Amino acid sequence: MDAPRAGERTPDPARAGAFAERDPVTRYRAARRDPALAVLEGFHPLKHALRFGAEVLEVLAVDPAAVAALAEELAPDVASPIRALARPVPAELFDRLLPVAPAVPVIALALRPADPTAEAIRGPAPIIFLEDPVSLWNVGAVIRVAAAAGAAAVLTTGRQDPWNPSALRGAAGLHFALPVARVDAVPSSDRPLVALDPEGEPLRPGTIPPRPVLAFGSERHGLSADLLAAADLRIRIPMRPGVSSLNLATAVAVTLYAVGWAGT
Repeated sequence: MDAPRAGERTPDPARAGAFAERDPVTRYRAARRDPALAVLEGFHPLKHALRFGAEVLEVLAVDPAAVAALAEELAPDVASPIRALARPVPAELFDRLLPVAPAVPVIALALRPADPTAEAIRGPAPIIFLEDPVSLWNVGAVIRVAAAAGAAAVLTTGRQDPWNPSALRGAAGLHFALPVARVDAVPSSDRPLVALDPEGEPLRPGTIPPRPVLAFGSERHGLSADLLAAADLRIRIPMRPGVSSLNLATAVAVTLYAVGWAGT
């Protein structure tokens, strides 16, 4: 499923509304390929989407009352809209709407937000830049960490769509908590470019300058030579000898918290 490049298009409510005229299987199959829409699989992506202001077009559940009760227990702030939106579907039909059923059988369709990346670049928080990530679950986990730490944005390059339903599921829907976009390259700005590189200097408190773009490479090959050459600073996460790498989301979390921005 292709994603729009940053700033390339904004959601089209009229187009999204047309999906309501199709049967659910066709509707969700088409939505997975539509760069204006986000498919939310499971309770937690729906919860966070509503909490952070997403325009949710519909919610389908095998047992809407059970989903509403779970919302009252875990997320009372969004229980009312979930109760109002949720419509029942048979279990057999629900299973045809997604590849792997979530623990709570609920699925939703939302508009992707307009891209606010330019505004995020001007702000004070760090930006996370992923160069050609491979695993959508890793992308989702990075977005979840970045949202928790208060990062300004998560930007990716490469063929993977950071708004793919698998990434949304891995992020628990926290794409709506900060800008997430696929771009062609590191955006031009006055921010320092900090590359995570096994040959860099050790990461220590105070090592990273303010307002960085923190660049992480693909899970197998790391950062490209061009990006490393463009970096203002290269750092590495100190690790025990014999341990070759960290999970991508773990590396992002370690770096963000070392910056000292998290939670501010």
